[in-house]
Amino acid sequence: MNGVKQKLIGKVYLVGAGPGDPGLLTLKGLEVLKKADVVIYDRLVSSEVISLIPKKSKKIYSGKGAGDAEKLQRRINRIMVEEAKTGKDVVRLKGGDPFVFGRGGEETQYLKKRGVVFEVVPGITSAFAAPAYAGIPVTHRNFASSVAVITGTEGIDGRTSVNWRKIGSSIDTIVVLMGVSNLQKIIRYISSSGKSLRTDVAIIEWGTTRRQRVVSGTLSNIIEKARKSNVKAPAVIIVGKVVSLGRELAWFKPKNR
Repeated sequence: MNGVKQKLIGKVYLVGAGPGDPGLLTLKGLEVLKKADVVIYDRLVSSEVISLIPKKSKKIYSGKGAGDAEKLQRRINRIMVEEAKTGKDVVRLKGGDPFVFGRGGEETQYLKKRGVVFEVVPGITSAFAAPAYAGIPVTHRNFASSVAVITGTEGIDGRTSVNWRKIGSSIDTIVVLMGVSNLQKIIRYISSSGKSLRTDVAIIEWGTTRRQRVVSGTLSNIIEKARKSNVKAPAVIIVGKVVSLGRELAWFKPKNR
């Protein structure tokens, strides 16, 4: 080819976009994003982060809707491989961290089996960032020495590996992602584990963004408070004594941003 060495195959970067605040995108994530030929981005990637994608890059939206997750995931897998095999560098941009309930492990397995080179760029997960922006430390020497991050979409029907009652009885701070639609069952399971019904609970909508809102209560009343406040996804649920610190340590003023 006239002495010019052509690039035969590209690389796929699984990049964590963070929880929403564009300032929480890592330097490595921004560096990779700036050189991307193709960017496949999720529904939870904030508009501010999306605006950082170069105009030259091909943008592909991959937000999942109810009932079509598996079909869309197969499409995403196919696109990643097809674009990389034409010599393009592909960024798979995911809200939060790609390896925290983001199917990053599944996607890297798919790429590995098909001989596509990949790299993972971790991101800041909303499991820890949203509580931090609400003034809630997930661990504290006087309140909590253990923390668990749980998906709110499993274990609800009793047929999967999440043992809600065991988690409730053995973990100090419980952080639940993607749990709003199953809030009633989750709270009832945790309540039946032996935790006091006076245990503090907070639900943080759109954590770290201008839309952040915190609804607080206890195991005994959070379901009703969430209903009255019309809590919607995306939201992070935190259960434990550390939640009480949010009243003292809250620092983030979303409306002032």
